Amino acid sequence: MARSVQEIMTHDPVTADVAQTLVEVARLMREHDTGAVVVTQSGKARGVVTDRDIVVRAIADGRDPADVQASEICSGEIVTLNPQDRLETAADTMRRHDVRRLPVVDGDRVIGIVSLGDLAIERDEDSALADISAAAPNT
Repeated sequence: MARSVQEIMTHDPVTADVAQTLVEVARLMREHDTGAVVVTQSGKARGVVTDRDIVVRAIADGRDPADVQASEICSGEIVTLNPQDRLETAADTMRRHDVRRLPVVDGDRVIGIVSLGDLAIERDEDSALADISAAAPNT
């Protein structure tokens, strides 16, 4: 079993600047086949925007995604991990903060992201969540 976050994280996650619109963020998600983008300002992690955030925090309220910036709907308080953190720390942090994805930072630089699915694959590759997380993307 992997012992540190660095061993299972997705390297070089997709990032968007705080000023990018939700249309731009959604295009990044489509181009990179991901449901989460790390929002940055001057290279530092400021939040995470998920496809669900776009729907629930913008579209459902009738907001125009071409006029809404990523900073307006991204997670408020950013919680991050260090690459050397243990997987137990990642799981505990997700549980404590009720999040499914955590950016991994080295100093101020975003170098990865760990998802609940990543942990599921690592801990129990036969679980339903691991099967879903490991499945080929929908196209």
